[in-house]
Amino acid sequence: MTRFNRILLKLSGESLMGEQGYGIDVKRLSEYAAQIKEVADMGVQIGIVIGGGNIFRGLTGAGKGFDRVKGDQMGMCATVINSLALSSALGAIGQRNRVMTAIRMEPIGEFYNKWKAIEAMEQGEVVIFSAGTGSPYFTTDTGSSLRGIEIEADVMLKGTRVDGIYTADPEKDPTATKFHDITYSEVIARGLKVMDITAIAMCMQNDLPIYVFNMDIVGNLRRVLSGDDIGTLVHN
Repeated sequence: MTRFNRILLKLSGESLMGEQGYGIDVKRLSEYAAQIKEVADMGVQIGIVIGGGNIFRGLTGAGKGFDRVKGDQMGMCATVINSLALSSALGAIGQRNRVMTAIRMEPIGEFYNKWKAIEAMEQGEVVIFSAGTGSPYFTTDTGSSLRGIEIEADVMLKGTRVDGIYTADPEKDPTATKFHDITYSEVIARGLKVMDITAIAMCMQNDLPIYVFNMDIVGNLRRVLSGDDIGTLVHN
């Protein structure tokens, strides 16, 4: 038995950089794939959203003079590249998977369809959702909330490089203390940088809990699914 039956796993594009500072670190990618296959073998149904910040971030581009809509579209394409990389890594270790895109780009990926995604997950495939929501002005955080709600996930697991949510950035403030659990409302009131406000509001309104944990430690994904309290739960 696992803690959750169906999950939406949110991975940051920055984490895929590993120690490189840009692009995709093959070692980190392989570690992620192995962790995902490990919990898939436990019978967990898995949907995944990956950011694109290791390649291009729309907001950053807009700040440097890019048209915001085109910048966000470039960011969507970056998430597709990351999704294809993860798909390839999963396939290399024998984990069946498929990439779905929020904008049409067959044969690179299958156009997103809720019912096909659920059917695939029920049959043991890992489904990777790429291109965000397909619309500009929305982050992959919001895309994760949307997909998590649509596929009726039990939880959104937000894999980061920090082991939960703190009162302040623990990498900058040594006095920061960790929350075991926290409400959506308190996250918003405190201005904590868990996800953007649109994503938090969607999860709050649709009662989709968020569990924040350190995905960069190998074995942590299995530990979360096994019930170990190694992160922070956000709930109503």
